[in-house]
Amino acid sequence: MSNAEPTASADRTPRMARGGLVLIGLLLIAANLRASITSVGPVLGDIRADLGISAVTASVLISIPLVAFGVFSPVAPLLASRLGIERTLGAALLVLAIGIVTRSWPGTVTIWVGTVLLGLAIALLNVLLPALVKRDYPTRVGSVTGTYSAVQSAFAAVAAGVAVPIADAAPHGWRLSLGIWAGLAVIAFGVLLPQLSRGSGPRSGRQAPAPAQAQAQAQAQAQAQAESVPSARGAKGYRSPWGSALAWQVTLFLGLQSTIYYTVVTWWPAIEQSSGLSPAVAGWHQFAYQMLGLVGTVLAATTINRLRDQRPIAIAVSVLMFVGILGQLTVPDLGLLWVCSIGLGSGGSIVLALALLGLRTHHHGHSAALSGMAQSVGYLLAATGPIVISVLHDATDAWAVSLVVMLGVVVVQVVFGILGSRDRLIEARRPTA
Repeated sequence: MSNAEPTASADRTPRMARGGLVLIGLLLIAANLRASITSVGPVLGDIRADLGISAVTASVLISIPLVAFGVFSPVAPLLASRLGIERTLGAALLVLAIGIVTRSWPGTVTIWVGTVLLGLAIALLNVLLPALVKRDYPTRVGSVTGTYSAVQSAFAAVAAGVAVPIADAAPHGWRLSLGIWAGLAVIAFGVLLPQLSRGSGPRSGRQAPAPAQAQAQAQAQAQAQAESVPSARGAKGYRSPWGSALAWQVTLFLGLQSTIYYTVVTWWPAIEQSSGLSPAVAGWHQFAYQMLGLVGTVLAATTINRLRDQRPIAIAVSVLMFVGILGQLTVPDLGLLWVCSIGLGSGGSIVLALALLGLRTHHHGHSAALSGMAQSVGYLLAATGPIVISVLHDATDAWAVSLVVMLGVVVVQVVFGILGSRDRLIEARRPTA
């Protein structure tokens, strides 16, 4: 026993160090999920002037990542089942870094190619990061998810806030402002790199297990991998969410709230600048938007599990978004107040939308099927938001009609939020014999 205790103690320290490194890597991955997107809105005017593109073309450019989310999200589980979660995440981080650099490279074609690449990469990261949390932190899913969501929002806020100051530092500085975020992806890959070489084999520094132990570990590992990688088919014996009205209500709520979020991220700086704000101040308002989104995320996360029926939350977050948009339309001089109101609502609404994917289903496999449906349809819907808003702006040479349309989107959002937040589950069918 005396010989075994030092060995166990010596093995515990490197395990704890590896665990801490895994958590740091996870948080660094989360930091990459929005920064390369939220950094675009504040400098979109510079991009348009430099490349000579219209508002509609700029909206299409902004919407490419959202289309990629919708198209490539179902591919992520298939890649993870073949390569493993870590290797797929590592590959996605490299593609993200390449995409960001390509987007910032001089030329007109490169910005389109780079945007497609980073959209593909973030789609994979979006889907697989929750699977990594479930596998490595099965007893702390809520706290770890809340932590990485906070990190994601914080970096999104910083990216929006520093975009204009960096862009002002040099001619064509918007390329530098967007390109620096490739470094964050490289850092995340470097921290994740030690995990890539281990694969599914024994951890380095551990003694090879006996045959019986190896068999038990292999079975446990196979079960963990099956549970951590989402399946597009859902749980066996359960009804496909595509035929469920409740599933469509949840999906449309997620898609509509995402439509408002990405429209605000894309066009709100331009909307505020049309009211007399400088680009720098409008950029810092985006920082405030993201930080209040973080506050909304935390408030919603601490409230959701206390309620069997989440309709009060759906109403509250939608009202905050409605008030913010209406305020900007009627009293634009109080722009900071309005953008903070929208931020609170947006942060709470995305947490509610993601929580409903589990709250409205019977089984984790069924939840994965609903998640695949909701993210594919929802992000494709969200991709239309910035484009429609820009078309309306170009047609009217003003933002008033666009803001009225956004108010209409929020009204429809609260309807589906109320329907999807009722205390009920997607209808399940009995397994066949």
